[in-house]
Amino acid sequence: MGNNVIGRVLATEKRPTTIDDFTFWTDPQLILNPFDIVKVQHVNNSYSYGVIEDIAHITDAASFLTNFISSDFGDVNAEENTLRVGMNYVTAKVVCNTNNIYIPLQSNAKVMLATAEEINYALGLNDIRNPLVCGYLEMYEGTKGCEKVTLPVNLNSKFIIGPEGAHLNISGISGLASKTSYAMFLLKAIQDSYMKKDPKDEDEDSVAFILFNVKGNDLLAIDQINDFADERNPEVARKDTFAKYEKLGLAPEPFKNVYYYYPYSIPQTRHWNTYMKPDEVEDNIRKKKAKKFKYIYQYDKDNLDLMFANIDDSTQTMEAIISYIISGQGDFNKVSDWQGFLDAIKNKCSTENAGKDKEIPVTSWRKFYRIINKSITDNKIFARDLREEDGETRIGDALKYIKKNEVHVIDVAKLSEDKQAYVFGDAIRTIYDLQLGQYAGEEGVNPPARIVIFIDELNKYASKETPKNSPVLRQVLDVAERGRSLGVVLFAAEQFRSAIHDRVTGNCSTHAYGRTNSIEVTKSDYKSIPSVYKTMMTRLKQGEYIIQNPIFRSLLNIKFPKPIYKQFK
Repeated sequence: MGNNVIGRVLATEKRPTTIDDFTFWTDPQLILNPFDIVKVQHVNNSYSYGVIEDIAHITDAASFLTNFISSDFGDVNAEENTLRVGMNYVTAKVVCNTNNIYIPLQSNAKVMLATAEEINYALGLNDIRNPLVCGYLEMYEGTKGCEKVTLPVNLNSKFIIGPEGAHLNISGISGLASKTSYAMFLLKAIQDSYMKKDPKDEDEDSVAFILFNVKGNDLLAIDQINDFADERNPEVARKDTFAKYEKLGLAPEPFKNVYYYYPYSIPQTRHWNTYMKPDEVEDNIRKKKAKKFKYIYQYDKDNLDLMFANIDDSTQTMEAIISYIISGQGDFNKVSDWQGFLDAIKNKCSTENAGKDKEIPVTSWRKFYRIINKSITDNKIFARDLREEDGETRIGDALKYIKKNEVHVIDVAKLSEDKQAYVFGDAIRTIYDLQLGQYAGEEGVNPPARIVIFIDELNKYASKETPKNSPVLRQVLDVAERGRSLGVVLFAAEQFRSAIHDRVTGNCSTHAYGRTNSIEVTKSDYKSIPSVYKTMMTRLKQGEYIIQNPIFRSLLNIKFPKPIYKQFK
């Protein structure tokens, strides 16, 4: 494709060009789109590149009334006697110059369409180190005189999983933004990239993944190929998706080295804690690719604070009780299981003990008992013992032995919110301690350099409304602020980015904006985004995102293919 001239730069008294932006006129019939790149002649034989931000149409009519009168005072069938002179004028933002010249573009300078190579250069995509594909972009769709340009988009993996930058935040309306699908696409790209490395390479640059399944069966068959049964034409959809994966340099295969962890369940009772069928669970356990997790008092009492993740403890009485229990004061040094634990707390709640403990009143013990009793007695994951021969494990034990390129999926979809928070907090705490070297020296412990944790519905654990004393919030903030240096990377998704704690979003190097609503884009979190792009966010299609990353010179409107792994509808 050549450089078709499509217009010239405008510079007027009221609308001058600046270092940052410029305006140009173009044919009213020429189809251009926000995010398209244009090339502009500049001084010293240089060229500047701009990204389109807005398009407007103007005529020589002095006012709206002029147009109304020229239509025979509002006759919709009347033809104008005088043809109005009109044009489109396009506002664009300067992204770079070939000679690093950033004086304002000159009036009447030629504006052209760019070639694929020039688009790569303009957006900073031509010389990406440690390339990791994050989707593809399409430009000049429907533009007369040129073919649509389709380009794979790579970012520097060091700026999404560390050490240069880390953490990804994905936002968008549930069901329309495909947040989980996009996160899984990126995780698939990361796994493919690292599995191509020579197995003999040192583990200094290795990665593993921990995913939380929070909705139905969404992530409980990611090692199985997508059959596209929900598509109108499954075979056509399969071929199209496979072709896109191959074009992006990815293997048209599901995830590899996948292990599942289901909450301990009792078949044919209300205590069945997963959306998987009992025979499917047992089959995966038999194949050594799944286990059922439990919590045992003697090993997991130190995580009692996680049960109070969403409880506002402004007076710190719950924290005082937990410290009392963990230190083995009172009868708690004799407790060996959850039932004995509940009995010991109940004893503290009796009127006979009123006044005996001056630091912790009986009313606080009773509140503690109500919360703990509901959590423990309502679910069989809090058990007396563990039978490894039956495929049972503790999350803390299982994650210690994670190896490079492995994907560990923890199913919490059917658990109540307080137990989801408990499991999530336990897993993050284990991984954080693992990367700090707490388990160094134990046989079989050889963690990868980086561990990526993916969680949907982050608002449950790190919203602006979450109690400040929440232990799970503290864990998430620790990962967001210090995880990059430790090799703990957070990929998180939520419906409304504006609801998430500022210290979490502020520490994410990459942001993916999916379809959202018009109220959300008015929030302060979106103040740096041009108004036209905000409007576009309210009508993005499934499989389409606006991406922000430090290595990109501008926001990018990217697309990604359908999931390659099995889907449940």
